[in-house]
Amino acid sequence: MLADKLNEVLGANGLLQGEDIGARYYEDVLGVTMGRPALVMRPASTDQVSRCLAICHQAGQPVVTQGGMTGLVQGSIPLDGEVVLSLERMTAIEELDGDSGTMTVQAGAILQTVQEAAEEAGYCFPLDLGGRGSCTIGGNISTNAGGNRVIRYGMTRDLVLGLEAVLADGTVLSNLNKVIKNNTGYDLKHLFIGGEGTLGVVTRAVLRLHALQPSQSVALCALAEFGDVVGLLKLMREGLGGSLSAFEVMWKSYMELVDRTMESAEMPFPLEHTYYVLIESQAGDETKNREAMEDTLAAAMERGLVADAVLAKSQAEVEKLWFIRDSSLEASLAMLPAAIFDVSVPISTMASFEVEAKARLSEIWPDYHMVMLGHIGDGNLHLLVQTGEEGNGEGNITPYDVIYELTGQRGGSVSAEHGIGLQKLPYLKLSRSEPELAIMRKLKGVFDPNGILNPGRVLGAQGRSYSAASERRS
Repeated sequence: MLADKLNEVLGANGLLQGEDIGARYYEDVLGVTMGRPALVMRPASTDQVSRCLAICHQAGQPVVTQGGMTGLVQGSIPLDGEVVLSLERMTAIEELDGDSGTMTVQAGAILQTVQEAAEEAGYCFPLDLGGRGSCTIGGNISTNAGGNRVIRYGMTRDLVLGLEAVLADGTVLSNLNKVIKNNTGYDLKHLFIGGEGTLGVVTRAVLRLHALQPSQSVALCALAEFGDVVGLLKLMREGLGGSLSAFEVMWKSYMELVDRTMESAEMPFPLEHTYYVLIESQAGDETKNREAMEDTLAAAMERGLVADAVLAKSQAEVEKLWFIRDSSLEASLAMLPAAIFDVSVPISTMASFEVEAKARLSEIWPDYHMVMLGHIGDGNLHLLVQTGEEGNGEGNITPYDVIYELTGQRGGSVSAEHGIGLQKLPYLKLSRSEPELAIMRKLKGVFDPNGILNPGRVLGAQGRSYSAASERRS
């Protein structure tokens, strides 16, 4: 019996069955459920992960891997018949190498814990997103997470030097590389970064650390036109150079949503403008950093790019400004049911994207409501769309069809940083060609010939398609 074999590997505390399996293992952060697992494997080491997968591989048992369950594309929610592999017991920070500027961690380590450990040692692990207190490094790696500071430090892919992963049959691929330059053939780690757990389970990783910048200058600006937003981005890149670490754009609709739903939010000025930009600069010299921000903001106002602005004068004010942007998930929950989007389009097409999206949505759903925000500097837009109804009789069209079609027309990506999971399966073809998809399927067959790892996710070959318009907060 499968449970007996797994229990021999994991022991009493490592295997959950039946009524002992709580909702945290089958419900995501949006409250979506799709099935309930009969078993939850909770390995405490790479060896246990390897042995468990070998057993499941031999039995043909589908496995879904879980981290912090903060994903938004139904990639880690179990379907009926699947068992869960949770890495919640593998949380250790194994080593911080100050000379190499690296940290070796287990995949279940919480992002915020990693950030704090780096800071205590005088370093920075710059990956940052709103779910930092619950998302895991393994989940960040599997989805190639982006977040707030991609404009300066890049995606997760740029912050991983080496990793260890377990294949479906239990084979352990371990290359905990610490060096930046390593041209020794195919860099296999990139197959697992962004692979959403379909090719293997990441168990450990070597993270690249950066120098801790003691000075943080943060401003919130109000702007009238999207062209001003683009102009401000160019000006900030010129004036702040490499110290520009965040450029977060929030539409008035988002600011109003946060103001309405988040009691702790404090808006620094009346919400009378169309766009609001949160700008952050990190540097070593506090005086020079602040002066650079002040001078660049002054230039922006002289050019008519910025209508109003506030510059944080203390750490408390910095946190208040960032709280507005970091409230996106909590505020979004207040809008459910809604279609949630995470797309990338070239910055030069964003203005037309917004205009056409509003026109198309209004044509089909006259009473629609849309909230927008994004990282912008890296081309990433987040949207929430409420329609109040399923459609207007035009072939059961959904907001997903509208937004993803517009994204594809601009050569954009239907997933900027959240992944494909099950939710975006019908739309992957808008961002990837058939030859690319064919190669992906071949890789899946090589790494997971029995198709047991996160089946159906990303490629959909052995799973079912799922529309996020369905089961919500059941």
